[in-house]
Amino acid sequence: MKILLINGANLNMLGTREPEKYGNKTLKDIESEVIEYGKTLGAEVDVWQSNHEGEIVEKIQSAKGIYNGILINAGGYTHTSVVIRDAVAAVNIPTVEIHMTNIHSREEFRHTSLLTGVCIGIVAGFGEKSYSLALEGLVSYLN
Repeated sequence: MKILLINGANLNMLGTREPEKYGNKTLKDIESEVIEYGKTLGAEVDVWQSNHEGEIVEKIQSAKGIYNGILINAGGYTHTSVVIRDAVAAVNIPTVEIHMTNIHSREEFRHTSLLTGVCIGIVAGFGEKSYSLALEGLVSYLN
């Protein structure tokens, strides 16, 4: 089973970006943990990050026929990107939306996700643990 983990804008700043909200682990730390956890679940996890909306769309499109599932933390694009939403819908690959913080307890503009409607599930509010919870849910769904 092959899973693609996509991280969007500003997630490359984890570890230094607002540690009171996002913790002290770097994106590389989190990615390594997800890859290792994937092995215990029988899943091969590839990781990828970009700050650029079009690159994220292209990565999602390129996943068709290669990956069984997608995990995505689109960052701020969650609330603004119709094109990322459309890409997820177009490839028809089971996708789980990830947020480290509880988007519903934050600023009003973060309460709306354009992705949720095309994802099989959403995990939010558990810090870096959101990633492993999302992976576990996706693998369970695919099995």
